[in-house]
Amino acid sequence: MAVSGVRKGNRFMIKEVIVVEGKDDTAAIRRAVEADTIETGGSAIGQAVLKRIALAQQRRGVIIFTDPDHAGERIRKIVTAKVPGCKHAFITQEQAEYKGDIGVENASPETIRQALQNLRTEYEGAVSQLTMEDLVKAGLIVHPEAASRRLVVGNALGIGYCNGKQFYKRCAMFQISREEFEAALEHLETTNI
Repeated sequence: MAVSGVRKGNRFMIKEVIVVEGKDDTAAIRRAVEADTIETGGSAIGQAVLKRIALAQQRRGVIIFTDPDHAGERIRKIVTAKVPGCKHAFITQEQAEYKGDIGVENASPETIRQALQNLRTEYEGAVSQLTMEDLVKAGLIVHPEAASRRLVVGNALGIGYCNGKQFYKRCAMFQISREEFEAALEHLETTNI
């Protein structure tokens, strides 16, 4: 796994504290791995929760694992702004969907373990290998199907879905290489949008 931890029998114990939205997400994480969580209680994160997350980051490290929806992205942004250096776990909307509901709580234990194996770490002040022009040429911005194209490429890169500006920022923040980007674009071309 890309996280710090030890194997305990046939289960993996995660050293880092995982930030999730609620108790159902905690239950899903614990079905997959042994881990401590901090629940934000939704997208209106209080100062007390942010202080606990900051302390966890100092002592053990933090993994942000929120739902692949607007509220989850809002939480990810808030925590990242207040607590730099977090690791990020992403799942797709398809992996998180059950009967129209999208959330980490719906993901299978295998999907959760896979997301924890493919963590992305943010780098503060990172410079992107990509330019906005690269995104335009790839049809990820200023294109009639830009949103659906970003969804496919974001999932292939393991950085999730976001708008064009955030996509560019994530490419820099997670140090997406030109090779990774080109491979994700090749994947896009094999996908029927």
